[in-house]
Amino acid sequence: MTVRTRLGRVGIWSQAFWAAPEDARRAAQELERLGYGALWFPNRAETFDRAGELLAATSRVVVATGIANIWMHPAQRVAEACHALALAYPDRFLLGLGVSHAHLVDREHAGRYRKPVEQMQAYLDALDSASPAVPPSERVLAALGPRMLDLAQRRSAGAHPYLAPVEHTRRAREALGAGPLLAPEQAVVLATDPAEARRIARIHLARYLQAPNYANNWRRLGFTEQDLADGGSDQLVDALVAWGDVEAIRARVAAHIAAGADHVCLQALTEDPAAIPYDQWRALAPLATSPDL
Repeated sequence: MTVRTRLGRVGIWSQAFWAAPEDARRAAQELERLGYGALWFPNRAETFDRAGELLAATSRVVVATGIANIWMHPAQRVAEACHALALAYPDRFLLGLGVSHAHLVDREHAGRYRKPVEQMQAYLDALDSASPAVPPSERVLAALGPRMLDLAQRRSAGAHPYLAPVEHTRRAREALGAGPLLAPEQAVVLATDPAEARRIARIHLARYLQAPNYANNWRRLGFTEQDLADGGSDQLVDALVAWGDVEAIRARVAAHIAAGADHVCLQALTEDPAAIPYDQWRALAPLATSPDL
């Protein structure tokens, strides 16, 4: 069984996997017990060490980087880390790669962020020529725009779009074609009061509204400057963050799948972003094993 077939329909994307090691291991074990197919976690310097800890704590679930920043992790070191993880945990680690954002990359090295698509292509060349190499079947790209989606289609197993609505999933599937993996992240709030749900959603969206990569993607999808202003319009917030009861979240997951997604990784948002959302994960767990998705 390949990494792709092990993902299942529904996984979890969470900052919680950067909790204290014991808390992160406990969270991973609980999610595996609940039946989720994959655990996705964001980038840090210790990304591959934490991936190994999560894999060691579990026995079945796939662990995926969502994403590893190519400016932070040299390709040869990534290749060595991936090889070690693949040997120790066959078909259970998926390398997600991304170019991050100019305001983050340039913070330490002014002017470093340039020609991101070409930089990603060169990085993939380095992974191909590394010893040992990282096969395209074991890596996906955080692709939003047409050029990065094209690169994902040609040079990897597929795409892992973050913070993109169902319409982007439809367009991404058209760009990728029938074969490659499409695994979008979907933020969710388990709250049925619109004002409360959108308030929590806007706390999450605040820092992303200032990131050109995301804003440009939303503009391509038809959102306006008014949609991006003042914390985001209700239309934008509702497109990016699914809210309501479990059945409402199921409907959003089903919409992504109908639009062409193979796997949807849910990010449960709560009042306290630092809290590990066990209650939300448990409530959403039926989606991970649902025969209807």
